[in-house]
Amino acid sequence: MITSNAKERTDLAGLTQQHQALLDRAVQALHERTFYSQYPEHPSPAIYGEGADKAGLEKYNQLVGKKFEELQQGYPQTWVGQEESPYEQESLSITYPFYEVDTLIQQGQESFDVWRKLSPLERASVLIESLERVKERFFEIAYATMHTTGQAFMMSFQASGPHAADRALEAVAAGYEEQTRFPETQVWEKPMGKFNIKLNKSWRAVPKGLGLVVGCSTFPTWNTVPGMYASLVTGNPVIVKPHPKAILPIAIVIAELQKVLTENGLPPAICQLAVDPDDKLITKDLAEHPAIKLIDYTGGSAFGNYLESLQGKTVFTEKAGVNSVILDSVEDLDKVAQNLAFSLTLYSGQMCTAPQNFFIPSSGIKVGEEIVPYEQVVQKLAEAITELVNNPKAGPHVLGSIQNPATQQRVSQLQNMKGRSVLDTCEIVNPAFANARICTPVLYEVEASDKDVYSQELFGPISLIIKTRDTQESIEVAKQMALEHGAISCGAYTTDAALKEQIMDQMGLAGTPVSFNLTGGIYLNQNAAFSDFHVTGGNPAGNASFTNPEFVIKRFTWVGFREPAID
Repeated sequence: MITSNAKERTDLAGLTQQHQALLDRAVQALHERTFYSQYPEHPSPAIYGEGADKAGLEKYNQLVGKKFEELQQGYPQTWVGQEESPYEQESLSITYPFYEVDTLIQQGQESFDVWRKLSPLERASVLIESLERVKERFFEIAYATMHTTGQAFMMSFQASGPHAADRALEAVAAGYEEQTRFPETQVWEKPMGKFNIKLNKSWRAVPKGLGLVVGCSTFPTWNTVPGMYASLVTGNPVIVKPHPKAILPIAIVIAELQKVLTENGLPPAICQLAVDPDDKLITKDLAEHPAIKLIDYTGGSAFGNYLESLQGKTVFTEKAGVNSVILDSVEDLDKVAQNLAFSLTLYSGQMCTAPQNFFIPSSGIKVGEEIVPYEQVVQKLAEAITELVNNPKAGPHVLGSIQNPATQQRVSQLQNMKGRSVLDTCEIVNPAFANARICTPVLYEVEASDKDVYSQELFGPISLIIKTRDTQESIEVAKQMALEHGAISCGAYTTDAALKEQIMDQMGLAGTPVSFNLTGGIYLNQNAAFSDFHVTGGNPAGNASFTNPEFVIKRFTWVGFREPAID
């Protein structure tokens, strides 16, 4: 075993030298909060090579209908898989190795001592190397994401490739910084008059144990890798439990990480993939196992609340929220309507940051120096949505397709709800995928008093127009919704500086970030690694925020040791 450790550290010396500069730059970016990206977001041949797109599609197609045999977790009990393409509405027929919970736990525990005894720099270097390997498979991951989530190709490439890798790197940098913030050793000397007390002191960042990461069906890598890499960089082996309908994208990431681990003499079980069939769900069994000390979760509030209630666990959640847009005054209503139309149409509203509740005063909003009536504002928004979805060059690529048939059913059930329809869903055809499951956005108008309608997340392409008495009521209700039901994003449009400050103050108290006066090519759905904190942990939409310091420091414990110093 001693010989093995020596080999491991010798091998890792090369990685630490290779990636130290990148790690230092990432830590610097954490503090600067300016634009920084290690992984270019545009799938340009000039960046990723000629033929990279075609090769990625071919590699993805080679995985369809077969066993995914890249993982190095030992002989499985059986093979399972139930993914289907929302674009083709056919099974991918990909199967993955299934392991019993006890097997996963045992293998994770056996890898714990090896992984935790590496230095933070060594762990960070291994993880960065894995991201550099994943970069070579961004196109393959993009097609895997597209055909499991329903995201359009460009979003699939960006979200599951570069943006996810940047978020993972951000977690690695944050974890490395927090573990190296204090000196490892120090001579402590206290004057006592005629003599001094001198102690040798040392400190260790001790990881908490096995981590479990529970993924979601819509963003299988972007929402998974922050917790996964945060636990790993702090010395905790991880078991990743993806959503049964979206396994392949994160399976590729884990396969690449396991290859790097193996190449450097480390157990591949430091990071394991855990899948389950419909008739043998294992998430609760994993979460409740006493060996699991850390849990990361993205998904619905009910299951998230259950995980948060488990004793003896440190749990990081992103759950459901009710996101608002407050409309007060604008300079150009057309540009605002176009921006908002794109935000709620993007990926058919299947984003945790998508806007849902639009608060508009009954008297209308100020546009320049004039007041535009409420009805006209609503109509402008409906027209902007219609124009976008009916654009054959843009509509299908912005909408993507619906991941879960239940989302489509939710839209059809709106007719049973209070209020009136402003814009009904319509059928459009994706020219590349005739069988794509598509549902265009709907607008539904309700009164401010109908809180039972708009105080819940209506996941998918559903937006509610809420007529308020005035902007003050809009702010108050948006704040109340965030405090009571959670919110991950908020949009606000006002040309009044005092009102802007009021919105910042009130929504800040509700733990909700606000995007003001967005037009053009930036949307409230978007969050940038190394700059935007995703979820605040300050309202019921989630108890964690990646990547702030708390996201990593709760994964390990500082333990001190001291003894008398001998001169």
